[in-house]
Amino acid sequence: MKLKVSFITIVLSTLLICFFVSCKKQSILTSGGILKFSVDTLKFDTVFTSQGSFTNGFLIVNPQNEEVKLSSVRMQNTNSFFHLNVDGFQGNSITDIKIAAHDSIYVFATVNIDPTNANNPFVITDNIIATLNGKDFTIPFTAYGQNAHYIVSDSIGVNTTWLTDKPYVIIHYAVVGPTATLTIPADCKIYLHQDARLFVFGTLNVDAEGRDSVVFQGDRLDRAYFGYIGYPGEWGGIYFVGGNPGGQGNINNAVIKNCGGSTHSYQNFYTQPAAIEVDSGANLTINHSIVENSIGYGIFNWQGTVTANTCLVKTTGSFAYLSLQGGTSTLTNCTFANYGSNAVSHSQDPTVALLNYFFPDNQHHYYGNLNAVMRNCIVYGSLDSEIVCDTASYTGQATVELNHCLIKKGPFFKPFVQADTCIYNQDPLFKDPTNGDFHLKSGSPAIGAGNRFYFPGGYKDLDNNTTINNTIGCYQ
Repeated sequence: MKLKVSFITIVLSTLLICFFVSCKKQSILTSGGILKFSVDTLKFDTVFTSQGSFTNGFLIVNPQNEEVKLSSVRMQNTNSFFHLNVDGFQGNSITDIKIAAHDSIYVFATVNIDPTNANNPFVITDNIIATLNGKDFTIPFTAYGQNAHYIVSDSIGVNTTWLTDKPYVIIHYAVVGPTATLTIPADCKIYLHQDARLFVFGTLNVDAEGRDSVVFQGDRLDRAYFGYIGYPGEWGGIYFVGGNPGGQGNINNAVIKNCGGSTHSYQNFYTQPAAIEVDSGANLTINHSIVENSIGYGIFNWQGTVTANTCLVKTTGSFAYLSLQGGTSTLTNCTFANYGSNAVSHSQDPTVALLNYFFPDNQHHYYGNLNAVMRNCIVYGSLDSEIVCDTASYTGQATVELNHCLIKKGPFFKPFVQADTCIYNQDPLFKDPTNGDFHLKSGSPAIGAGNRFYFPGGYKDLDNNTTINNTIGCYQ
């Protein structure tokens, strides 16, 4: 009799345990809840050297006390480069995935890339989306799409000459160290990601000649698909860091375009949204180059030294050239032009500003020595006045010399501005300023109005044509 009771008790106990366990397994969270991922970003860091694939994985974690059911785990882009395996199920949109309480599932992603396909973006991105009770949880995927030299948050500490066998792609930042010289030869192709900036503590030499320009541009090669070819702010800019000495630059025959975006800083250095920034103690010489389509400034000289010969700075969201809180500027046969575009507004800041002060707010006033010389330069655009030369109360030096320039300006200059043989408020007759063509039409008042003694042996204009006709601006 005792044996029967014991047996029945055991059976009943087992049934009760099974019942409660079964009920617990069937308890599913039907509203709210969160998901966690084992990584913030799934990175495919392999630089592909031949066609192939690479697989990486992560966990989707259920931190709840109840089981959850994911309505879907999917890639955001329908035609994604990435392919999923979610808890053993393959496909780029998997539905009805269960995760037990305080458990997780594996997700594996494979990327298949032909690195020789020039139509691939340099940086391929997508997002995986896991949906729980109507709420989406997302992490990004990144991979390299072409065979290139990738520089990811890296520093150059020794003298280096970049190669021309493959493009260079900068992600986050590249730093030229204080004792290093980076030389970039002709035919070197440079692309910068949307958060990228080149910091120069040492020396940057760009050594292109003639028509073989070195082009700095964003890495969004698919802009044509979206209809935004030449979109401003696609990357940051080149920053010559101040110091004693500061960064040094020798740029010859370069094109720096579609930049000026705000980017992540490097070691808390505060940067401006500028194509080129030159700070106190830094020195830049730039010849036969184009700076265009910056969403912010073109060349931003903050107490530094800038020498520019035969350059075109055009279509910027703020000043094409700004000397702030003083600085030294020697600008010869340059054209600074701004008419705006469908992506860049030119409605407030004039094209050129030469200032000996910086007033960030009413309580803080900063000053510096201003020395600026503009020779054979055009400053023109769609505003009533395209230049401002100004000083605030300060005992330091402030000198601006304008020689043989064509300038659109207001009614007067302050006494510290010395002007000689300049042309004011006459249309330079650009060929097509609306579309960014700043060659001169026949009959332009700039033709023959320059001073040839700035280049006594003649010089080559921005088209690399030898000229002796004394034309103002960067084109003969």
